[in-house]
Amino acid sequence: MISVIIPANNEGPMIGACLSALLASDLPQGAMEILVVANGCSDDTATRARGSETQAAAKGWPLTVIELPEGGKLGALNAGDAAAKGDCRAYLDADVVVSPELMQQLMQALATDTPRYASGRVNIPKPVRWASRAYRAFYLTVPFMTEGVPGCGLFAVNAAGRARWGVFPDIISDDTFVRLSFAPGERIGVDAPYDWPLVEGFGNLVRVRRRQDIGVAEIVSRYPDLLKNDDKRSYGAGRLVVNILRHPQGFFLYALVALMVKFGKNSSSWSRGR
Repeated sequence: MISVIIPANNEGPMIGACLSALLASDLPQGAMEILVVANGCSDDTATRARGSETQAAAKGWPLTVIELPEGGKLGALNAGDAAAKGDCRAYLDADVVVSPELMQQLMQALATDTPRYASGRVNIPKPVRWASRAYRAFYLTVPFMTEGVPGCGLFAVNAAGRARWGVFPDIISDDTFVRLSFAPGERIGVDAPYDWPLVEGFGNLVRVRRRQDIGVAEIVSRYPDLLKNDDKRSYGAGRLVVNILRHPQGFFLYALVALMVKFGKNSSSWSRGR
């Protein structure tokens, strides 16, 4: 069985689509359990999540909603882990929409006694705002997105892989921490896609990128031993020029966001961007 843990803070407008897609998975009865951890919510996230319990029960997939009074993704992940029963664990952002075949492919990739990390093929839906659309066009060409297994918004591990760490540490970038806990050869990318939305608007792009950079720097400082697993590839000059010519506006936005992050106010505050 795979346990799908969904930390959710004021995700009422998004949780329904996330769960509907998950409940359309091509899996047999008893193969999946879903744990929605509503943390520090002031909206109806928990109520909306419980609205999917009947559908989940009909599929033979238990759906549990855990409510925590305080917000915090790391606390939500740890609470979900403590309640989970599956050997495999998938950690899913509440605004992610999976394809029907994804969970089955993840389980197949993780069906081994050796440590494994897996994720699907990231699809970034076209944003509404021009700045985010332009940024997306170039972002999709960077090596981090085109090579390896980025695990944006969704990553899964088997039991041997989950044994690599205890509770989630109190850090910003949980996804980087987990990804770098595995060597490149231990990370598997499956073909099934999932939708991972980009934040809307230039200001939100800057805030989220700044937080990401601070999170990575935190990993470098606190967990330097994990850097041996970093397979970050450089953007070759020829390839860079080609993609700049293909997406000049996207490159301009991407570079401008990077400059704003480098020279702007240093803040690690979390931003949803929607």
